[in-house]
Amino acid sequence: MTAYGEFVSTQVDGGIAVLRIDRPKMNALNEEIQEGLAAASLALTKDDSVRGVVVYGGEKVFAAGADIKEMRTASYADMVKRAGRLQDCFASIAAIPVPTVAAIAGYALGGGCELSMACDFRVATNDAKLGQPEILLGLIPGAGGTQRLTRLVGPAKAKDLVFTGRMIEAQEALAIGLVDELCEPGDVLGAAKAKLKPFVNGPAIALRAAKASIDQGLEVDLQTALRIESAHFAGLFATKDRQIGIDSFVENGPGKAQFTGE
Repeated sequence: MTAYGEFVSTQVDGGIAVLRIDRPKMNALNEEIQEGLAAASLALTKDDSVRGVVVYGGEKVFAAGADIKEMRTASYADMVKRAGRLQDCFASIAAIPVPTVAAIAGYALGGGCELSMACDFRVATNDAKLGQPEILLGLIPGAGGTQRLTRLVGPAKAKDLVFTGRMIEAQEALAIGLVDELCEPGDVLGAAKAKLKPFVNGPAIALRAAKASIDQGLEVDLQTALRIESAHFAGLFATKDRQIGIDSFVENGPGKAQFTGE
């Protein structure tokens, strides 16, 4: 296990890294945790043995939001300095080039919900609650919530959640696309790892290219996005896995290739 400050750690087993937040009782995301997430994300990005990442807050709570006590005394000048860095810390999760899953138990509210949305997928216990309650504090989401939420669920549903600040049950989150899969309480870490398992021995470079193409394409117009896709597609013809995959398909049919990650 590798620690990044007092409350953030990572552990890699079988190609899957668990990025753990552990700050009792509610995993309030103070500045130390934010910086720990950034440092851990950078380390995992550099680790070629990592083929997938689970972001996990434990089986009782994912993260119930920002540290409100820390924010209470913050001035406008303080937040001018901090707001951009807050987004950068969460963006570091989104920038991890391998598939990522948020394992959500209990509450994922405010910054916790924003953190989950920085991942590629979200697996939640069927009693979890999610939301963006910042409006109830006279604020709006500041770590990507107005943008990533809109991209996931569409503008009308995002406005509903952001304008009202209401918490939603896991079943509603699944129905609107905020989470991708539900599981029983106590099983969320295993369910998140199972979500990543198919990718561990997959074509690692192609998976990175697929993630980059999708994420980069969301930020630009269609024609630019298509050029991004084309460049990634052509680049994969320099990989060993491309040859392995095509040869296996021709000789044995689909889904039987033994990729090396090269």
